[in-house]
Amino acid sequence: MEILDVLTEIMPDLPTVRVEPFTGDGPFGPTYGPAADVQCFRDDKRRLVRASDKSEVISETTLYMRTTETCPAGSRVTLDAGTPAERISTAITSAQRSGAGAPTPDHLEVTLT
Repeated sequence: MEILDVLTEIMPDLPTVRVEPFTGDGPFGPTYGPAADVQCFRDDKRRLVRASDKSEVISETTLYMRTTETCPAGSRVTLDAGTPAERISTAITSAQRSGAGAPTPDHLEVTLT
């Protein structure tokens, strides 16, 4: 069971974000894959998270996506695209959350700067 399937029953108009998946470092900095609009649940809450390099980083937003989405750490994520509140964030962490067959909502959890 996917968490977005449960949430869309309650809130049919979930927001979308634009995700450009991190593909690696090139000679001029990070490189990204093609942008995709992804439906997700967004939690704007400041929290302390540990990045992949073990440093502690402040996360401003956590996104909950379908497990089929791709948003590795380092990805560029645009929130509120096309509005005055538009901002571009970087994915700090990305983790698949699975109940391994248990009746829990599976999802991809992404923390953003």
